[in-house]
Amino acid sequence: MDDWLIDDERLPLSRRSVLPGEGFFFPDSLEEERAELEAQSALTGAGTAVVADPDSDGLACVALVREAFGEGALLPTGPHEIDEALSHVAEFAEPGARIVVCDLCPDHPDDLEALPEVVERAGSVRWFDHHQWDDDLVRTVERAGVDLVVGDSEEECTADVALRSLEHDFDGRFADLATATRDHDLWIREDPRSDDLADYAYWEEPEEYVRIVRRFGADLPEPVLEYLEERRVEKDALIELAVKRGETVDIGPWTVGVTYGRCSQNEVAEAMREAGADASVIVKPAGSASIRGTDAFDRCHEVAGRVNGGGHPKAAGCKPDIYDDMLDYAHHWTTRGAVTKRVILDAFRDVLDEAEAEDEEGIESDR
Repeated sequence: MDDWLIDDERLPLSRRSVLPGEGFFFPDSLEEERAELEAQSALTGAGTAVVADPDSDGLACVALVREAFGEGALLPTGPHEIDEALSHVAEFAEPGARIVVCDLCPDHPDDLEALPEVVERAGSVRWFDHHQWDDDLVRTVERAGVDLVVGDSEEECTADVALRSLEHDFDGRFADLATATRDHDLWIREDPRSDDLADYAYWEEPEEYVRIVRRFGADLPEPVLEYLEERRVEKDALIELAVKRGETVDIGPWTVGVTYGRCSQNEVAEAMREAGADASVIVKPAGSASIRGTDAFDRCHEVAGRVNGGGHPKAAGCKPDIYDDMLDYAHHWTTRGAVTKRVILDAFRDVLDEAEAEDEEGIESDR
């Protein structure tokens, strides 16, 4: 394939909005090979290693670990890469190393197959998170010998959990960093700095983000703020395109906003909420989707759990297992995610059926 076909810089914004980024077109085998080499390089000689989601919450945890222990090799790991990351730790970590897993929740026992080997190799393994955990997976992790701390997903972000769990007298800027991170991660939106942190974590390399927030906390320096303003010109345009594509669907008592596009999902969801949506679904060109709730809908994790995902009551993500070949993806792009939208809306209907059944059972038990 010619490089220019996937070159973002040459595409007009309207077309860029409906196609995935160029990284999508690299085969998983190449990505896995690169990830293995990077993991080996990071873990070799490291007394402490952190496996973390490279968003603002996960990277805040990395900053806390490094502040507490003076080191912490980073393995950036997405929610669907937990098994791969743990396998790399089991193979490449230094014997007796301190391992910390942050802001990651396993969806299936397969994600934890390498965990016993990690525990056997490491000196200690700690796991901090705030997502909705399956009870069986909690028992699996704890039985393996891991110190697991899962915070209340409606009250804490993982940075909060790490801050209170690590035995260290942290400077006040780290508590402030956790508070600002929570503001975005739990979609509280009372601290304007939280959007800056989220955007900076998304656009900047993880190591640089950790370096900056470890030094400055949530009060990002002026050069960073100027950089964010420049990047937001395009971001805002992509948000506008996604909002314009939006439509609403009534599912029982809930009004669900649905749209498609490469965009910042939280701002799009907020626009849909302001337009009257109780929940929002933002389908991405790469095949995944973000689900956002409101006070009127706090079952996002239940919807996502039915379509290969998970998360929080008011914020979750998923990637339906419906893509068998590139023709499926081509259909996804040209129909603006029609099949993905349908299966996720069907999951909303399943959740509604379950909620109504629970209500019926409650009525019967009260009689």
